[in-house]
Amino acid sequence: MTASGTAGHGTELAAHLDTASLGAIVVKSLHAEPWAGNPAPRVHATPAGMINSVGLQGPGVAAWLQHDLPDLAATGARVVVSIWGRTVDEFARAAELLAGAPDVVVAVEVNASCPNLEDRRALFAHSVAATGEVVDAASAARRPLWAKLSPNTPDLVEVAAAAVAAGAEAVTVANTVLGMVIDTEARRPMLGAGRGGLSGPAIRPVAVRAVYDTHEAHPDLPIIGVGGIAAAEDAVQFLLAGATAVQVGTATFADPAAPARILRDLGRWCDERGVASVAELVGGAHGR
Repeated sequence: MTASGTAGHGTELAAHLDTASLGAIVVKSLHAEPWAGNPAPRVHATPAGMINSVGLQGPGVAAWLQHDLPDLAATGARVVVSIWGRTVDEFARAAELLAGAPDVVVAVEVNASCPNLEDRRALFAHSVAATGEVVDAASAARRPLWAKLSPNTPDLVEVAAAAVAAGAEAVTVANTVLGMVIDTEARRPMLGAGRGGLSGPAIRPVAVRAVYDTHEAHPDLPIIGVGGIAAAEDAVQFLLAGATAVQVGTATFADPAAPARILRDLGRWCDERGVASVAELVGGAHGR
């Protein structure tokens, strides 16, 4: 799959790969209303990835359903809609707008790694209670729910349990790592918003560990692994750690065909080692 936020609303990739060949296209997170995002600069390259603070810019769910989804659906893609909000009510409103979406929308990914306007000290995904509340609110979408969780909390395992208890059928592990880059000449942060989220190969070991811990605590829970996957061997690491599927994000900036390339190379990797199905790899590093 693609990772939310790295392939726009999906049609941008259609010139580079067959979107229908992927498990799903996960679109950029959508708010109930149009959202302007953060001031520029929004993205900065780092030695092993990138840091961004785009600020979840988007057209809003209703406009996306009307103007963007038809073109994406025409490519044959299965679509997962990522939603976000600053409050529990905003998550509920975004979900309600998706209740009547066509069947091509196969799931909703609840981006719990958003600032909580009702508790400015934390992201939703840093709180067991808040995560449960936003997942429950998203049930209004009447679609299978995935909860996208943050690696920036020591309570990841407990947060995952809360998401499942509230109705999530799977969890996406993990979102970006909090970071900052400073312009030494200007003596101020490189990004317009100051702080940002680090992604790419730099965070892969962090994300693999997060998947491993989550699977260890919840071995029957479907986990979508994400964080720095740029090659088939990277995907294998996530599968062995316990992921049942993976998403490719930052790699598409350098190679828009990366998800298809990695899928193809993963098939070759399995063939060369006599692995009949990637399902045989899931959780293999746990020695069970």
